[in-house]
Amino acid sequence: MKIFLKTEEEIQLMRAANQLVGQTLAELFKYIKPGVSTGHLDKIAEQFIRDNNAIPTFKGFPNPYGSPFPASICTSVNACVVHGIPSDKQILQEGDIVSIDCGVKLEGFCGDSAYTFCVGEVSPQVKQLLKVTKESLYKAIEVAITGKRVGDIGYTVQEYCESFGYGIVRELTGHGIGRDMHEDPCIPNYGKRNNGALLKNGMCLSIEPMVTMGQRQIGMLSDQWSIVAIDGKPAAHFEHTIAVRNGQSEILSSFQEIERLEGEIY
Repeated sequence: MKIFLKTEEEIQLMRAANQLVGQTLAELFKYIKPGVSTGHLDKIAEQFIRDNNAIPTFKGFPNPYGSPFPASICTSVNACVVHGIPSDKQILQEGDIVSIDCGVKLEGFCGDSAYTFCVGEVSPQVKQLLKVTKESLYKAIEVAITGKRVGDIGYTVQEYCESFGYGIVRELTGHGIGRDMHEDPCIPNYGKRNNGALLKNGMCLSIEPMVTMGQRQIGMLSDQWSIVAIDGKPAAHFEHTIAVRNGQSEILSSFQEIERLEGEIY
């Protein structure tokens, strides 16, 4: 395992990339409503990213199981946990949720963030799943400080979400990030306290709880990308990229504009 510690200058470049991801997600929010296709959202995202002099890092991302990823964002609807492929044939419906994962490269450094959006009015049970998953992300970020370990992050997510009876996906993790989208270490959403890699100043991490309303078991669809909850129940996915800096965790990405537009929904 090789962990790349970032300099102050590199962290500032990563902040710019991650802020652009936040702006892209906020731009997409304006278009998320019943009747809109996930393919349309992908086109908007790619144009927005390229207009801001960045590259969508997901497009063409290699796949050990098949073809490279064909789009600029992942759009995962309802029981799709992550890696859903946008399509002009997939039309959002009232009451759906859609998790959008977005990555960019700007001036040599990567940004990565994800947010689960409501399509129209969503049931109270699903809103609670989103609320708890997002809260678990911030609780995890609070413990991502120097002297703690990767296991402390996973333990925090797992303990909080499982207390609500939700499932924690084990097969997919968060990750280090920098010049490459995926760097060491892996950041599982489960674990034991005081286990795993030691957190140090200069580490940049993408922390991303992937949480299911029902059982945690997942499967892959025939497109060789989409990961779904096998019981068919909804799943939520929220992700921030952080830097461990001056002993503390500092969020480089942003949900601020999304939440301003979204208002108090849960």
